Amino acid sequence: MQTTIRGMAFAFVCFLAVGAVAASGQTPPASAPASAPASANPELVGMITKEVGVTAAQAEGGAGALLGLAKSRLTADEFGKVSAAIPGTESLLKAAPAAGAAAGGAAGALGSLAGSGASGLGAVAGSFSKLGLTPDAAAKMAPVLLKYVNGKGAAEAASLLGKVLK
Repeated sequence: MQTTIRGMAFAFVCFLAVGAVAASGQTPPASAPASAPASANPELVGMITKEVGVTAAQAEGGAGALLGLAKSRLTADEFGKVSAAIPGTESLLKAAPAAGAAAGGAAGALGSLAGSGASGLGAVAGSFSKLGLTPDAAAKMAPVLLKYVNGKGAAEAASLLGKVLK
């Protein structure tokens, strides 16, 4: 009799456990949908995240904003060299928020770093502000991007980027 009661108690506990998992809506990790897509360039995003102290989303968006600036200022051939040195360039460009007008705050301070609101890093102040980046973090991101490109042995691409990001 005791064995039967123990068996029934065990079955009841198992039933409760299965019911609790089903009620929670949890599914095994293998069937869970991807909540966030993998980074377009994990190495670059990791460098920026570590060296600048920003989130991965801010790193991707900031790198994309800087690359967008380069794309708008370089010839197609020149930007092709930059793009070839940075895997995932198109995805990084898509991660950047639209610049919009810089309306003071961090965006205005970033614009003043460049001396003119429409040159150098000041041209992406609106994008950085939308990402929640401080002027200090934004100013630190450009050298990390240049360091990454140089580290890939793409000195010409780094030089082209350096001219744009002054």
